[in-house]
Formats: sequence, C-alpha cells, structure tokens
Amino acid sequence: MEMFSKLTALFQQALETREPSVHLLDSFVEHWKGITNYYIETSDEMIPAKQTDIPWRLKQMLDILVYEEKQQEAEETGPCMEYLLQHKLLETLCTLGKAQYPPGMNQQVLLFFAKLLGQIQQPMLHIINVYRPVQKLIRLCGAAFGSQTEKEEVQFLFIICSKLKQDPYVLNYILESKRKAGNRKPGSISEAQEGDLGGSPKRGEDPRAESTPLSPQAGCIDSPSWSGDDLDTSSTDGHLPSPPSPSTSEESPTTLIKALVTLMKSQKSKIAIKACESLLLLVSIPKEETARCLAEDTALCQLLSDRVCELYKLIPTSLDPADIQGVDTVHWRARHSHGSTEDTCSFPGRDHFETFLAWLDFCDHLIREAQEILASRLAKAIHQQWLVAVVQPQLLQMSEAGVLVATVLLSSVVRQTWAPVLLEELVFFLLGSQRQPEERMATESHVLRYHLVKHCDHISDEISLCTLKLFEELLQKPQEHIVYNLVLRNLEYRNYIAQGAEDKHTVDTEHLEESAELEEDPFFTDMYTESDFNSSSQLLSLPPRETSPRPVGKSQVSDIVNSFLCLVPQEAKTSYHVQGSGYDTYVHDAHELFKECTSYSLEWGWPDTPKPLDSVHPGSDFYEGHLLKVLLDRITRILDQVILAHFIGCQCIHRNLLPAILVKSTSG
Repeated sequence: MEMFSKLTALFQQALETREPSVHLLDSFVEHWKGITNYYIETSDEMIPAKQTDIPWRLKQMLDILVYEEKQQEAEETGPCMEYLLQHKLLETLCTLGKAQYPPGMNQQVLLFFAKLLGQIQQPMLHIINVYRPVQKLIRLCGAAFGSQTEKEEVQFLFIICSKLKQDPYVLNYILESKRKAGNRKPGSISEAQEGDLGGSPKRGEDPRAESTPLSPQAGCIDSPSWSGDDLDTSSTDGHLPSPPSPSTSEESPTTLIKALVTLMKSQKSKIAIKACESLLLLVSIPKEETARCLAEDTALCQLLSDRVCELYKLIPTSLDPADIQGVDTVHWRARHSHGSTEDTCSFPGRDHFETFLAWLDFCDHLIREAQEILASRLAKAIHQQWLVAVVQPQLLQMSEAGVLVATVLLSSVVRQTWAPVLLEELVFFLLGSQRQPEERMATESHVLRYHLVKHCDHISDEISLCTLKLFEELLQKPQEHIVYNLVLRNLEYRNYIAQGAEDKHTVDTEHLEESAELEEDPFFTDMYTESDFNSSSQLLSLPPRETSPRPVGKSQVSDIVNSFLCLVPQEAKTSYHVQGSGYDTYVHDAHELFKECTSYSLEWGWPDTPKPLDSVHPGSDFYEGHLLKVLLDRITRILDQVILAHFIGCQCIHRNLLPAILVKSTSG
C-alpha cells in the first residue's frame, strides 16, 4: 500500500512539472492539423459537420486552452494560446463557418467561439486576431429570420454582451465605432502599443492602460497607415489596441444591435428572451460614454421604435373596445415564457395586441435600465416615430369607430407605461408642455389635448366613456405635469376667490337651515317610494343638532353627501345590501388616495405657502380649465346622461382630481 502511494505521488509530481506544456502544445497542434487535413483528404462535401471529427477536435482544443490557462501565471500567455493567436486560427474558423463547409460548420464555429470567450477568464476582445473574427461572426448572426442556428447565435451574442458588461472599453472594438479619435495626434502610439509591437507580450501588459477607459476615441489612431486592413500581423502575436478603421465597414456600427433585434423576433421563446436579456446587459453598462456610443453611433433607437410601429400596425382596427379593456397588463418576459395559449385567442387580434404590449413593456423596462442619455434618446424616438407619426392621425381622424379603438388602445398604453422618461414623452404628446393658465377659447395651444378633452363630452357615449377612462389612467400616474397641466395651473393664482372674500365672516344662516331640511323637500321625495326614501340605508343619518354654532363658512359633510345622493339615480347608487359599501368606505378610500397623492407630491417641489391674493387682478375672470369645465358641465346634466358616463365622470373628479387638489391646497 505504501508503495502504491509513492507511485501515485510520483505520477502527480510529474503531471505538475512544466515539461508537459510542450505535450499540450503538440496535442493542440495535432488537433488543429486534424481539422485542416479533413479539407485535404475528404471527397464528400455533403457530409454534415456533426458527422465528422471536427466537433470533437474543437472541443479538445478548447479543453487544452482552458487547462493551460489554469496552469499559467496570471500575467502569462500559454504556448497554445500564442499558437492560436499567431496563426490566426479564429480567422480561419470564421471563414470556414461563413462558407458552411462542411454543412453545419457555422454552428460548430459559433459554439467554439462562445465557449472560448466564456471559459477563458482573461480579457481577449481587445486582441486584433480575436475581435476581427468576432466582428465577422456577428455579421453572420441574425442574417436570416428563423435560422437553424438561432440557438448558437444567441448564445454567442449573449457571451459577447456579458464580456462587454464586464469590460465596457472593448465596446468600440465590437461595434467598430465610426467616431474619429480626437484626443490623439495622428500617428501617435502609446507606450503600451509600442510594447505590443515589439515581441511576445504577457497577459498583464494591457494595451488599454495608457488610454482613457470607455472613451469612443480611446486607442484609435488617425494615421492612414494604421488602418486595420493594411496591418501585417504575421510577425506579431496579434495584440493591437486600436479598433479597426471606420472605413472597414459602412454598416458595421449596427451589426450587433441588428442581430439582437432580429433574434428578438424569433418564434422560439427561449431565443427571444435570451436576445432581450443580451440587449439589457448592453444598455445597462453604467458608463455615460457607452450610453452615448449606443445612442449616437448605432441604430438601436431607430430599430426599437420601428418595431413598436410595426407591431402596432398589425393590431386589427376592428377590435371590440370591450375586448381591449379586458386585457390585463402584459409583461414581456411572461409573454415570451407562456407564449400563445387558448386564452390568448379568446378574440381575433388578441395575439397581435398582446405582442405589441409585450414589446412596449420591454422598451419601458429597457429605458428604466439604460443611462439617461440613451433612455432619453429612445423615448424621443418612440415619441416622434410612433406617437406623432402613427397614433396622432388615428386620434384626429373623422371616423368615430377609428377614434374609439385608437383611444382605447392608448389607454392600455398609458396603463402599461411606467418608465419616467417614456411617461414624460407620452404626457407631453397627449397634453403638451404648457404650464401657463388656460384661456377660454385657446383651441390651438395643443390640438390633440383640446380634441381629447372635447371627446369627454362627445355626442357618442362610447367615445366619451373611453376618453374619460383615458384621463382616469393618466391621473393615476405619479407624474406632476399631468395634474398641473389639466387642473392646477388654472387654480394656482386663486383668482376663483373674490377680492376681500377672506375678510367675510358672516354666513347666510337661512341658507344653511334650508340645506339641513333638504331631504324634506317634496321635489326630492317624490322621486322615491315612501319606503325607499325613509330607509336609513339610502341616506346618511344626520347627527343630533348641536347647540354650539357651526364653524363659520363650513357646512356639515353629511348635508352635502345627502344632497348629492338625492340627485343620483337609484340605479347608480351602490347597493345597500353589500356590506362595507357605505359612506365610511368612501371616506376610507378618499383618505388612502389623499395619502398616496401626498407621498407623490413630496418629490414635486410644490411651495409650502399659497400665492398672495394681491397678485390677482380684481376684475380678472376665473376659468377653471377645459377639462374641469367639461366634467362639471356633465354633472349639471346628471339626470339626462347615461348612468355609466356620469359615474366615470364623477369618479374622474373625486378619485383622481380632488385628492391632488386637496394636497396642493394643503401644501400651498
């Protein structure tokens, strides 16, 4: 037993010596020659690559490289990796993959590249003999929709984006940015570059050390003699710090983005999700220079906004508004995970509608993850290319059926939008950016806003209902400009208060007595049967009359509520048979909404004190604003309107506007 242990120790010691590295190199070269000999010896060009020994030999080469890296010091490059770089094996593999010889070779090459970049720990993408074939391979990804190599393509691109997230500087090498170097003089070479050109480098000699990280111009050289295609790398190990010349490819800055967007359209949910996650990795790089590069040097914003328009136009215009309103919020990841189910096809066109909402949700998520520069650019692109160019003409068209469907779709869009930058663009599109008080006949200040508010009192009850719901969705968003633009800008100067009204301390007691006896007025009691009117569940029970005088200028809340209940048709009231549907529940809900608006308003910078009344001209005319005027006009016609339309109009006021107005009044 002791002898066996000694033999085991000797074998282990022999394996750990430096000499076997020579055998590793021999084995590595042997496997590579085995691949090249296949092309020399084979006579049948139609044999698939999977049926040859090429996949096995590529795997052996990868295992050798990974093992070699583990045995080397952190700052050293092993002989096998040196051989890979000096002899441009990746370039050769990329050419074979592009030629699809043997058939399916591109699939094997993509797998090898993905595993190599994923398993080798040291950075490689800044090496010219690595990033050039990577660029060429990226151009092959997403070239055909529904390709048989989608799985390998998305794995390869995901690894690329992961490496870019770890080391954002190399983004310019992959995107081949067209920006010209502005910080270097033509022909200048950094010390790190000179070291790289002089012999076999070590891993620790990072050519990026002398350049500014993440700068789009970093490592670029203006000298024409340094363009990427003119370099002779046969005498070097392939380490060069500068990305290719912009002249190498006119469409190269968008190849990575185009490939990812194409794969996002895949019918295979796992492929689409992986492509989405790859793009999210790319845009979430926490560097301003990277965000600017993606926003200005790529077609990212254009491609994403074009996809929004494309999916929106696929939604049938014949959809039933009730079906649209019945669709809940759609999340992009869940949509891809679950796919189309039987419920998805509950009505014709639902699949297109939910696909659009899922893409919009992805854009919303991406904008929240992206840096401010990129997020703003993408939101503005969606504003101009989709909202203005596609949605606005539909909202302003003459066809009532078209306006109805477009308005309901827009309500779903508002409900789906949460990214602050995208929500701001959506609000500016609907309401405009005006903050000065409204004028009565100002119909041209913002045409779309004017028409939408006007649709709240449309001759078509359906259009009125869906437009009121649109404003209800808007007012539920935690966005200060919505409330200010619709209501508060008209109340801020308090010109609704008559001059000297604050000095009046007398109250018309006779009027208060009449309001206290309102429920005994025959005008109201003749609308109900005696049993209905006398029921304690229909009206609030008045508290015993207090002997102490009421506060000056105030009336009992119960008087106001009972007076309103006398006006509301019986069918519109909450059933008194339902437990917890009384006045107390209303007060509780109002209190919760008030607290919610208060929490939102803390970030809005509202003043602590109201504006002085001295700033109000004594003869100035008070105008409550277009929206409030339309809503209040509807309430005055309460007995002549459709019950549901009246209910939504009242809900828009008491559920969304009043809490915000109360918060504004209490804070100033």
